[in-house]
Amino acid sequence: MSYVEKNLVPGEALLYRTRHHWSVLVGPLLISLLLGVPGIWLLLGSLSNQPGASEVAAHIPGGARGMLILGGILVFGALAILLYGVAKRNATEMAVTDRRVLIKTGMGSRRTLDLMLSKVESIGVEETLWGRMLGYGSVIVRGSGGTPEPFVKIANPQEFRRQVQRQIGGPAAAAPPSTQ
Repeated sequence: MSYVEKNLVPGEALLYRTRHHWSVLVGPLLISLLLGVPGIWLLLGSLSNQPGASEVAAHIPGGARGMLILGGILVFGALAILLYGVAKRNATEMAVTDRRVLIKTGMGSRRTLDLMLSKVESIGVEETLWGRMLGYGSVIVRGSGGTPEPFVKIANPQEFRRQVQRQIGGPAAAAPPSTQ
């Protein structure tokens, strides 16, 4: 069960949820590839009897066994970095309910913002060119009398802002004007 679901009060409805954009995984993925590809090559080379493998093994302390250990370390490191990136991405939650805005970041240490919709002074969105093309940006939430709270690389920031504004406007803003 997510942080948002655990912290809903009775009668409160979850209307919109988002998290970090997939682009936050590009860095961990590239580092994982830089470590994993040579690691797999070393693992496969230590297990094969190809001529090139024995030349490489001659330069590594421990020979073929050293290649096996080094390859295993590199592959393990690559997987650990990739899993950390995925876990970090999933550790950020942003949600709009019919009563408040909830934001949680962090894995071990946690940072939360629970802001009643009536206290939202402004909500801003900053998008770079790449952010506009790929669908991510920074959301800056400002509560009445508070300092701005920026949250970066959030998926669909415009939709998040629209949902907050829709709730702040309430049913009166959504209803058509009456004619008498």
